[in-house]
Amino acid sequence: MKIAIITGGSRGLGASIALQCAKRGIGVILTYNSNPEAAARVVASIEDEGGKAIALALDVGASASFPAFAQAIHDTLDKTWDRTDFDYLVNNAGYGAFTPIANVTEDEFDGLFKVHLKGPFFLTQALLPLIADGGHIVNITSATCRVAFPGVAPYASFKGGLEVLTRYMAKEFGDRRIRANSIAPGAIRTDLGGGLNDEFEALLAGQTALGRVGEPDDIGCMVASLLSDDNRWINAQNIEVAGGYII
Repeated sequence: MKIAIITGGSRGLGASIALQCAKRGIGVILTYNSNPEAAARVVASIEDEGGKAIALALDVGASASFPAFAQAIHDTLDKTWDRTDFDYLVNNAGYGAFTPIANVTEDEFDGLFKVHLKGPFFLTQALLPLIADGGHIVNITSATCRVAFPGVAPYASFKGGLEVLTRYMAKEFGDRRIRANSIAPGAIRTDLGGGLNDEFEALLAGQTALGRVGEPDDIGCMVASLLSDDNRWINAQNIEVAGGYII
């Protein structure tokens, strides 16, 4: 059985990615930060369908905790799957903030940086010895890296940095046949940044060629598909999954 670690897997895109991976026979280790009950519900949903999943606590903004988390992953792999490595890492955890550049505080800036760029960088570093040769890393970025949307400059900037980091991962990990790609969602109906009201959703849908905003499974299915061997020759790419947003 292939095994995937999905950060921020208790809700939204992460929960969909976890569920869609499990439907394809992948064992799942999902992380949560502040809502163990939501994580437990995702685990239960996977197990109800005959899959196998474990939830572990992780604050992606607290890089000092990563060595202990890597040890917890090692122990979980050994106990649950009788393995010493895993196959897929999905760096998904994140949060939204809508503040114009003129009003962004240093604390807001630093918090977004720690979760969206520093965290994925050092978490991948900490887990790299446990990733199986021939594995795959998927980083979740954002369509706001391509389309400037007022109020999300720090978030988009760090997601843009993560997109660049993805190519460097592909280059540096290639000798172990570890692929690295990024997925850039467009507007998705989740609670990120407080969710979408009807007016905002209508605006975004009107800017999208397919005439609607995305659903979490639009991303979850894409990530699960990308992880498969069917896509084994896709590497070092950023793939926007946005229904044709502002084209």
